[in-house]
Amino acid sequence: MTLIGAGFLGIEHFTPPWDVFFLPLFNLLIASYRIIFSDFALAIIVFTIVIRTLLAPLFVRQIRSQKEMQRMAPLIREVNRKHKGNRTKIAEETQALYREHGVNPAAGCLPVVAQLPLLFALYQALIRASNVVTLSVKDAASDTFVQLQAALPGIVKLTDVKDAAGHITQVQYAAPVVGSGAACNLPQFEVANFTHFLPLNCQLIDPLKLASAINTKVAWLGGLDLAQIDHKFAVLIPGLGFALSGLAVLAALLQFVQVRMTSPKPNPDDPTSSTTNTMTYLFPLLTIWWGGLFPSGLILYWVVYTAYLIAQQFRIMGWGNLFPLFGWQPGFAPAPETGVVSRPVRRESSPDNPGSEAAPPNQRAAGTPGGTSRPASRPTKKRRRGRKR
Repeated sequence: MTLIGAGFLGIEHFTPPWDVFFLPLFNLLIASYRIIFSDFALAIIVFTIVIRTLLAPLFVRQIRSQKEMQRMAPLIREVNRKHKGNRTKIAEETQALYREHGVNPAAGCLPVVAQLPLLFALYQALIRASNVVTLSVKDAASDTFVQLQAALPGIVKLTDVKDAAGHITQVQYAAPVVGSGAACNLPQFEVANFTHFLPLNCQLIDPLKLASAINTKVAWLGGLDLAQIDHKFAVLIPGLGFALSGLAVLAALLQFVQVRMTSPKPNPDDPTSSTTNTMTYLFPLLTIWWGGLFPSGLILYWVVYTAYLIAQQFRIMGWGNLFPLFGWQPGFAPAPETGVVSRPVRRESSPDNPGSEAAPPNQRAAGTPGGTSRPASRPTKKRRRGRKR
């Protein structure tokens, strides 16, 4: 695999199997940067839209599955009420309902799993594109890194990172951009802490080779450096050393809206309902926490990604279960569906009328007040005339 990958369209370093997934994304990100006016923020936005569009059929299936699950919620609640305490019977009846209505509960999990390696690959691409590598003092003084510096003169020390007491804890370096031949396949790159020193051009195809480092600072975002943690739109929390990123707060709000739209209504009879409700608030809080740990470029990706997903969900299912939101029901949003799903009509046989159709219990007769179903005429009993004996 290394022989096949190395040298393909100018790519001089290839480490399977990870690079099979990482290199296309990395080259797509750099291509967006080269085409869109060398603006790294616009490159991430275009990159996100392209990826979301390619994965649209998969996510449409997920959204429709979630919508059907919401519509089936009353039937699931009825099963839980009817067989309360009997987990085996509840599981059997629930699976039977899924089969009747053609719903696969696992269909909504695949897109969530698919996006995890995508996020990891984008994180690696942002770190690689930024050209800034942070090492601990121990790694910076190791013999392996000293040998790597001798083999790659393009490695430049940027700054020392100090703690509150003034002690140096980390050292930042600029990785080289240009590299070819033996410089792209040094054994030191196999060490986990030094893989980001691989020259950028070693993993780019010929049309995308770079002559200089990527400019990760964005002027129209106030000079925000997308390769670093957001400190431009952030508020430092005293005592914790944690920066509350405004970009991460925006991502968390969008994620709350997205999850709330597809979350089922709280059901006290369903033991999983409280867990789902907790996750609706937990994931946005985690996003805010991640905003103080990960590069702001990754948070920008998450903002665009979630906004795209909200628009896609709205097109398919409207506002879903977003409203009422903390008791607020706006006029532009209709009341959410109550989840009316009728069971398929089954034919039930009886001794008097074999093969007769059993009508749904909620079926209403046309023209009757209050929707109560009444027979057209009441049967009368015929009395036998004659004298009693």
